[in-house]
Formats: sequence, structure tokens, C-alpha cells
Amino acid sequence: MSNNVVNPTVLIVDDDTDILDELRLMLLSNGIKGIETIADSRKVLSRLEQNSYSVVLMDWIMPGLTGAELLPLLARRFPHIPVIVITAVNDLQTVVRCIKQGAFDYITKPVDADRLLLTVEKAFHISELANQNKVLRGYLLGEPLAHPEHFSDLISRSDKMQALFKLIETVASSSHPILVQGETGVGKELIARAVHRSSGLTGPFVPLNVAGLDDFMFSDTLFGHKKGAFTGASEPREGLIAKAQGGTLFLDEIGDMTMDSQVKLLRLLQEREYYRLGSDVLIKSDARIIAASNQDFPALIAQGKFRHDLYQRLCFHELRIPPLRDRSQDIIPLVEHYVAKAAASYGKPVPELSRELLVALQEYHYPGNVRELISKIDRGVAQSHRAVLTLEDFPELKPKGTGKPTVKLAYDGFFCLQATFEQFPNFTDVERLLSDEALRVTNGNKSAAAELLGISRPTLQKKLAAFGMALSHEPDLTLPAEAQEA
Repeated sequence: MSNNVVNPTVLIVDDDTDILDELRLMLLSNGIKGIETIADSRKVLSRLEQNSYSVVLMDWIMPGLTGAELLPLLARRFPHIPVIVITAVNDLQTVVRCIKQGAFDYITKPVDADRLLLTVEKAFHISELANQNKVLRGYLLGEPLAHPEHFSDLISRSDKMQALFKLIETVASSSHPILVQGETGVGKELIARAVHRSSGLTGPFVPLNVAGLDDFMFSDTLFGHKKGAFTGASEPREGLIAKAQGGTLFLDEIGDMTMDSQVKLLRLLQEREYYRLGSDVLIKSDARIIAASNQDFPALIAQGKFRHDLYQRLCFHELRIPPLRDRSQDIIPLVEHYVAKAAASYGKPVPELSRELLVALQEYHYPGNVRELISKIDRGVAQSHRAVLTLEDFPELKPKGTGKPTVKLAYDGFFCLQATFEQFPNFTDVERLLSDEALRVTNGNKSAAAELLGISRPTLQKKLAAFGMALSHEPDLTLPAEAQEA
């Protein structure tokens, strides 16, 4: 997957080398590092075929191929690359001609630095969306993950998680923030690490849990401090944002930040720069920000506990992780993986799993999600001394009841029976349930019950006797008295 949006590259085309240098310095001074220049417009097409660029910045009046000649070629052969035209002619006719021929925007000479930067940033965003749409179209056509190894820490077979992985590959190359949301224990940090691996960033992944940090601790931990900045600051400290340079800063539990800390984080996201405590030196940052939370942000914003503008910045891309109860296909693979892992950590052979335990593990609700599953498995493996794990090793999973199956009935033109057993039923359990239910539906009429069951009346009588149910129902009041059995 192309990473040209994480490290966006601009190709500047102009026959005037002084203009090339001027534009390159304008972009460099604003943090755009991926810049290439070319003075011969006839070489532009071959350069674009050989390399990947996010934006082309092109003069309109040039020898060789003019902008008017080159622009239609670029629009036809490289429609995904936004082209910004630079022209000394500030008239409406030229502007209309540029746009009609496929230009993304235009800038007049002399070039204003702010106008240039704003236009290039917009073009980067368009280029990013084009790349994401291209990837998504491929996934809709059934293409597999480009790099499944990036998701090796996430054990999953469910369609919902596979769709999430594909979305991650689509947005991973973006330089914009990502907000990961999900219930406690779903694996938000694992998802954030998968995003980092998929991004192509060469810097480190630096995590920080902001829950419980007051504003001073947040600022000192994130931005660092200058020597002597406060009492006890005998040595300078490099903040985590500096350690994440060229990589990813992961801020967990972002919904618990104080309002003062939220203001400082908002400035970092907007300006991509910060001050260390006690310092007046402005430091640039290119770290990618991923935030995570299990909070309801609309509710926090309505309560005045979270800034709306910060939320909008953080959720430029939003990833929602489904809870484990909504992806039951993942439960058994997760169980098998963590049973083997727990056994290895305790130096035990990998135990087998009883049928009843597997059923119970699949039916459990998991309010604590994957983290709770891991905890249960670890405790069960640690405490067991048998070669097979059973429900006895997981007492919290054993249903509380009388031992009789729970029965739910529905009738809407068709008979429907649903039963829940404390453990996996055998054929005798099912026969007893059906016999009992047939007698209940027929008000104890054994002939009618036998007909419903597709067996003879004597066979039903024998089964009822075996089940100890012969006297559990009233006589067949619908039959003549002489035909009723004792």
C-alpha cells in the first residue's frame, strides 16, 4: 500500500529554477519535506510513471510542453493526482480554462506563502481520499488484506473484524488523527498498534494512558520540561511526543482528560507544535496521533466535560471495535489461543476442552470482552490439574437452576420450541422434553401426543414409564372411559 500520504510528496514543475527554489523553501518551512522539482516539462509524464506523488504544482507558461498542453495529459493518465496551476495571468478566462481541463486549483504569481500552503494541504486531503477510495473499491471486489501480518496480534475470524481490518488498511496511510472507540477490554491498543504497523511510519509506537493525569502531569509527561522549569526539575526531560517523532503517539482513555489538558492537545493537533514546560522554544512535531476511549462523547460534550472542537479533530477517522458478544465466531479461536498461551506460561501441557465448557464459553455474555475471556482462561488453566478443562474449572460459567431445561414457546400459525439446557443434551434429554411438551400441548391426550411425535401410543407409554413421567399427566379425557388406560 502506498504511504505517500503519510509522507506526502509534491512535484514542482517550472522552467525558472529561481521559482523552483522559492516554492520548495516555502513548503519546507511549513513542514512539508517530500518535495521534488523538475525544470523540463517534457519529462513530467515519465517522472510520474516512475514515482508516486501526492500533488503536482505546475507553471502554466513553459517552453517544451506548456501547462495548457500538459494538464489534459495529466488529468487523463493520472486522475488521482491533484494538479495546482501557477499562473502569472490573473484573468477569469485562464482560470476557467485551467479548471475545465482538470486543475484542482490555481495560484497567481507572485505566490503568497499562506495561499500556497492552504491549497497544497487541501490537495493532500483530496489525494488521500482518492487513495482510500481506491483501496475500498478493491475490498468491495473481494480483494484480501494487503498485509495480514499487520494484524497477527488480533485473533479473529468474524466478518465484522475483517471489515475493520480492511478499514484500517484504508486509513492507515493518512496523517490525520484516528479515534478508536469500543467497550472496555475489546483491544483498543492492539487496534492502534495494527494501525501503526499498517501506516509505514518508521518511528516508534508510544502509548500513554491519560486517565488520572492532572494537567501538570499530562503536560510534563507529554511535552517534557526544561531544566529548572519547576522545583525538582534538576534535569531536562524529553516528553513522549518527542519520543514519538516520525511514529505514532497513542493516547488511551482520552475521555478522562481535564479541560486544561484538552486545550493543550487541541493546539498540538491544530499547529503540530508545542512548548516544553519552562521553555519558550517552539518545537515541531510530526507524530501521528491515535486516541482511544470507551466514553460516550456526545454525552460528555453535552455535559460540558469534553470540547466539541477537540472531538472533531480527533475523530477525523473513526474506528469502532464491536464487543465480543457481537462476534461469537471469535470466541473459540480466542479460547484455544489463550489456553495454549496460559499453559505455556505455567509450564503445563495444553489441556483439551470439554464439550460442555465450549458451549458455556460460547454462550457467555462477556461484559468485560476479550480481556475478561483472557482472565477466565488464565485462571482456569492455572487452577486445573487435569488433562481436560471442564465447567468445574470455570464455576462462574455454570448456570444456576433446577436442572430442568428452560423452555420458550412461540406460536403464530406454526409450532416453535426453543430449549436451553444447563449442559449439552443427549438424545434421552431431548426425547423426554419432546414427550413432555407433546403431552402439555394435547392436554394429556396420549393418543394425540403420540401422533404429534410420530410414534405409536404403546411406544409413547414405554418411554413415559422409562422417563418416570407416566403419572405426570391427566388421563386422556377426550377418549371414551373404556378406552382410557389405567
